[in-house]
Amino acid sequence: MPAIPLLLIALFFLIGGIAHFALTDFFILAMPDYLGFHRELVLISGVFELLGAVGILVPSTRKLAGWGLIALMVAVFPANVHMALHPEAFPSIPVWLLYARLPLQALLIAFVWWAIHRKAPR
Repeated sequence: MPAIPLLLIALFFLIGGIAHFALTDFFILAMPDYLGFHRELVLISGVFELLGAVGILVPSTRKLAGWGLIALMVAVFPANVHMALHPEAFPSIPVWLLYARLPLQALLIAFVWWAIHRKAPR
């Protein structure tokens, strides 16, 4: 059975990936205007979240999936910045939370990196 950190990461990205399909319009609002193909990018990122959620649980794909999730988090960071800079588009989310997500994303990246590089307990 995978370690608890890997299960937490998988659950987080499984929920996020499903949300990209269930709440597509919300995620489209988060897309910066300078990017095109908003719907397609939201759906593609959802697919990669789901792939990463599964891949991180499989020992043979764990590191690749982890690095893929890290790359995905870096790629979607502009959307998080866009949300923080345009809180009026997200009235149900407190402004402080929109800004708190920015450093929290760095912590999540570090957590994924740690989880894929840690030695399994004996």
